Amino acid sequence: MQPINQQIIHTHDAPAAIGPYSQAVSVNGMIFVSGQIPLDPKSGELVEGDFKAQVEQVFDNLTAIAEAAGLTLDNAVRIGLYLTDMSQFAVVNEVMEARFNSPYPARAAIGVASLPKNAAVEADAIFAAG
Repeated sequence: MQPINQQIIHTHDAPAAIGPYSQAVSVNGMIFVSGQIPLDPKSGELVEGDFKAQVEQVFDNLTAIAEAAGLTLDNAVRIGLYLTDMSQFAVVNEVMEARFNSPYPARAAIGVASLPKNAAVEADAIFAAG
């Protein structure tokens, strides 16, 4: 079995990993981004404000990681969303519509009981390079 040719992607413009994982890993032109909660990368704390502010920060973090890989959100092929309150889903749609261009990436939305640091939202992503 051949070893996987992978590259670790890291940027100081997104929160550092808070456990034994990488912000993102590139393998064969695909970039797998770890879940991003609404942490401010400078303070390491959750952003203040309403649910929309949290969603905006999550997508700011995903954008920063995409840019570190030389990509944009337009390279996203899948977004995974995790929400502690599914009644807020319209806000996520509003933010995504402002951040992404059509055709939109595939997406999964999952209601969860809790998230790290008591965040209300988390998102992970898969990007395709080239």
